[in-house]
Amino acid sequence: MVLLKSEGLNVAVVGVTGAVGTRMVQMLEGSPLPVKSLLPLASARSAGKSITFGGKSWTIEEAKPESFEHIDIALFSAGGSVSKQLAPQAAKRGAIVVDNTSAFRMDPNVPLVVPEVNEKALTQHHGIIANPNCSTIQMVAALEPIRQAYGLNRIIVSTYQAVSGAGAKAIAELEEQSRQVLDGKEPEAAIMPVKGDKKHFQMAFNAIPQIDLFQPNDYTFEEMKMINETKKIMDDQEIKVSATCVRVPVSISHGESVYIEIDQTDVSASDLKKLLADAPGVVLQDDPAHQIYPMPASASGKKEVFVGRIRRDPDVNNGFHLWIVSDNLLKGAAWNSVQIAERLLKLGLVKF
Repeated sequence: MVLLKSEGLNVAVVGVTGAVGTRMVQMLEGSPLPVKSLLPLASARSAGKSITFGGKSWTIEEAKPESFEHIDIALFSAGGSVSKQLAPQAAKRGAIVVDNTSAFRMDPNVPLVVPEVNEKALTQHHGIIANPNCSTIQMVAALEPIRQAYGLNRIIVSTYQAVSGAGAKAIAELEEQSRQVLDGKEPEAAIMPVKGDKKHFQMAFNAIPQIDLFQPNDYTFEEMKMINETKKIMDDQEIKVSATCVRVPVSISHGESVYIEIDQTDVSASDLKKLLADAPGVVLQDDPAHQIYPMPASASGKKEVFVGRIRRDPDVNNGFHLWIVSDNLLKGAAWNSVQIAERLLKLGLVKF
């Protein structure tokens, strides 16, 4: 596809056939971004297929360095190795890259952005902007209003993460294992918890306390991502963060049990509820008397971060517990990426 500059944005989506890539296209459909043309990019095996966007059919092309000529914004979700190879090439050709992999997240020259938290960091980009880890995004979106109002010095999070975070094949494996178990058969495991690790375990009717590979400190890479990314996004290396990440047999939407300690001791759970009820991108669902609280099933397919079960710790005056749920493929990936693109336009950082 030959693209020329004219009124509107030329947008590329890399990894367009994947679970996140397809949702990026869906989010662009409903976005106020003035998308003039869409360039769907994927691997060679998907080239020649087509997708529909804006009432038109667009042919998928193989992602190559020259694909990004005249592209204004490139949304990447095709794996870290692809991003490392092609994102700098795209930026070199003038595109602003929003990368959904871990390839550049901890690069000091690459902003790591959740628009509701640190939009201003976008002004520091040098062609590449990193989208944080899905579990980090929903947590910081819920906690930043609290940090701004009352200070925040400690976070302890335990996650209940959906298998879609490991890709479409992981969802298929969960479904097949569920059938096998219900039929009285031995479930076959080839993916979870980590496809590249030595052992694989049953995901159906199970919970696996491992997401990604273990590091020398016995935390997994996923847990260290949450720790390090939170500090970077909040621009606070002194905040204490610890994480235990667990995969559960849910298809879409991550849940998180989060304990926090704030700087003030005269704050009530009601104060936090009032604050979060007005927080951007957050929906408060907190009415225990009527069994109203966030759940993965009801969060799936929605853009917002849902928060409930807010309560003071019984023994720590400045300690509170929260339950946070969000669609890991939308706010945790595709929607946050498109939001970043929208804010780039709003801030005048991309022009057409």
